[in-house]
Amino acid sequence: MNVENLNNFDPFADEDDPLAGNADVGSQSNYLHIRIQQRNGRKTLTTLQGLPKEYDPKKLLKAFKKEFACNGTVVDDEEMGEVIQLQGDQRAKIANFLVEQGMSRSSIKIHGF
Repeated sequence: MNVENLNNFDPFADEDDPLAGNADVGSQSNYLHIRIQQRNGRKTLTTLQGLPKEYDPKKLLKAFKKEFACNGTVVDDEEMGEVIQLQGDQRAKIANFLVEQGMSRSSIKIHGF
């Protein structure tokens, strides 16, 4: 009778952790996230987060409100930083506006249905 399967053997013991030295694996911090949230009924809310420091959120919000004819606000979140909220589904309009202002389209992620 052989009882080799009862030995303590870790097949991954000699392998190093490939992700140990890199803290930014899976990080979404370098992207600009545009999301839509359902409110009540047909009402929706568009949020913009991850804005780089060189952009002023209050000036950007003023330009959004004037361009898209909607209301909005800047909310200060403790983990996400400053988040711009706009009324309605403005995802495509925000993305096109930011690309026209010089931001690369590859750095913008659009979420939602």
